[in-house]
Amino acid sequence: MSASTPATLLLVDDHPMMRHGLRQLIELENDLLVCGDAGNGEDACSEAARLNPDLILLDNNMPAMNGLETLKRLRAQGYQGKVLLFTVSDAEEDVRDAMRLGADGYLLKDMEPEQLIHRLREALLGELVVSPSLARVLAQALRSPRSASSADLTDRERQVLKMVVGGLSNKMIGNKLGITEGTVKVHVKHLLHKLGLRSRVEAAVWALENVS
Repeated sequence: MSASTPATLLLVDDHPMMRHGLRQLIELENDLLVCGDAGNGEDACSEAARLNPDLILLDNNMPAMNGLETLKRLRAQGYQGKVLLFTVSDAEEDVRDAMRLGADGYLLKDMEPEQLIHRLREALLGELVVSPSLARVLAQALRSPRSASSADLTDRERQVLKMVVGGLSNKMIGNKLGITEGTVKVHVKHLLHKLGLRSRVEAAVWALENVS
C-alpha cells in the first residue's frame, strides 16, 4: 500500500446485505478498495488465492466452514496478508483461537462505521486491532504459561513493548527511539522469545494484563 495505491480488501460474510453495506461504506474512502467478496469459507479461500488482497474482513458465524476454520485454511495455503475477524461473538475461546490461528485482530460488529474504517487502517499499518471491550478477555486467553515477567526484559525492550501496545509500527518505534527499523525488529524478536509469545498481538495483550 502506498499513498497513490489503495489497499485492497476481501469481504467475507454469509449475509449479502452485510457485504453490500460494508462495500458501500469502504468504497467511500480513497485509500481503501474492495477487490472482492465471498459468502462462504470455500469461496473466501479461492478468492484470496486469486486476488491476494492486503486485508480480509472475515465473519466467524458462517455455515459449513466458519471463520476460524477459514482462517486456518487461509494460513495453511500461504496467505500472508492481514485477517480481521468481524463478528458478533465475544466468546473467549473464539478470540483466543482466532489469535492463535494467525488473525491480526478481532472486531465486534456493533462498532460505529467510522471506527471500523479507522481500525482497518490501523491493521493495514501492522497495529493491534481489537475491540476495546475484548482487551481483558484476550489478555486472559493468551496469558503465557511460562508466567513470564517484564523484569526479564531490558530497559530498551520494555520501551519497545510499550510502543507495541500503543500500536506503533517498527518504523515509527525506530523514529521515536532514534534507532533503525531493523534494530526494532531485533528487539521485538527478543522480547517475544523472553515472554514465550509468538506475535506482536500476543505481546500487546499480554502487556495490557501484566504491565502496569
